[in-house]
Amino acid sequence: MDQYLEFVANHPLLFGLLAAVIGALGYIEFSRLTQKFQAMGPQEAVRAMNQDDSMVLDVREEAEARKTGKISGARHIPLTKLKDRLSEIAKHKDKTVIVYCESGTRSGQACNTLVKNGFEKVINLRGGVLGWQSEGLPLSKR
Repeated sequence: MDQYLEFVANHPLLFGLLAAVIGALGYIEFSRLTQKFQAMGPQEAVRAMNQDDSMVLDVREEAEARKTGKISGARHIPLTKLKDRLSEIAKHKDKTVIVYCESGTRSGQACNTLVKNGFEKVINLRGGVLGWQSEGLPLSKR
């Protein structure tokens, strides 16, 4: 035990960085466990799309959507405009809403926004469009 205390005393910066990393991991894990939406991989999301009357929401920026295309039938509302345009999708509050972006990070933020605004069944597409493409699933250029 004395060796640990000596190490901490001699290397406060390293110990501080270790504490910060542990704290960040704890925060991320806590956030994941308390999120009010599901995360699904592409194959699971396809099953959900086929089983439910669902809406697919693309929250990427305009240029990203034009460059790679979108999932067929997806509604495009950039994350930066989502709060202002919630009324456009309000009729889907009781349906399954599958949200995606490029990699799955921004869509998590969009999922939180949707849940806070009364959407009941929200799913984050794990891996986003990149995950979708890696599974060999098609994208539409329209």
